Amino acid sequence: MMNNPMNTSVNYSQSSVLASNKVIRNTYTLLSMTLLFSALTAGVSMALNLPHPGLLLTLGGYFGLLFLTSKFRNSTAGLGFVFALTGFMGYTLGPILNSYLALPNGGQIVMTAMGGTGAIFMALSGYALTTRKNFSFMGGFLMVGILVAFLGGLGAVFFEIPAMSLAVSAMFVLLMSGLILYETSNIIHGGETNYIMATVTLFVAIFNLFTSLLHLLGAMGGDD
Repeated sequence: MMNNPMNTSVNYSQSSVLASNKVIRNTYTLLSMTLLFSALTAGVSMALNLPHPGLLLTLGGYFGLLFLTSKFRNSTAGLGFVFALTGFMGYTLGPILNSYLALPNGGQIVMTAMGGTGAIFMALSGYALTTRKNFSFMGGFLMVGILVAFLGGLGAVFFEIPAMSLAVSAMFVLLMSGLILYETSNIIHGGETNYIMATVTLFVAIFNLFTSLLHLLGAMGGDD
């Protein structure tokens, strides 16, 4: 007896939706845990007044742990490297937060950046989840844009150009917002089936969005 093509299509569609829902659930669970862990390491770093590791060590630690996370993304070890990566990023954030909190209106700047980050993430991820629009077309643009912004950021640091640094931060706010839309859509439509890598992508987007908003708000508040 031949299978009904329509039934086969419906079954495939249902299994695809169930699979994407599982990835979404696992991703947001792990993302919540990594955000809390990163906040904890940032708090410890702030309380102990630890020094910032510097640009080279930060980049080396980030890309090294990102590589290991990607390599072991299909094993339990991948989870350990996710927490190592997000914990390390939290540690690097501690000294940055201390420098802003030392400003007269530093507390307000940090809280505004934190609230803005949360609002943007919830609004964009909620939009992608409810509308189920496909934002895969943004992939190439985001990849090129992030590379250009990253190189621009390095140039701003090495050549000490505050205006370029602010422009890069503004670019990152837009790019990370786009990345949140893109990755959420990617999960929904089956483009990303590994919840560990989905978590890392969303975490990095949130982290960069927060630090970029912090920089912009600090500049508007008279920091730069």
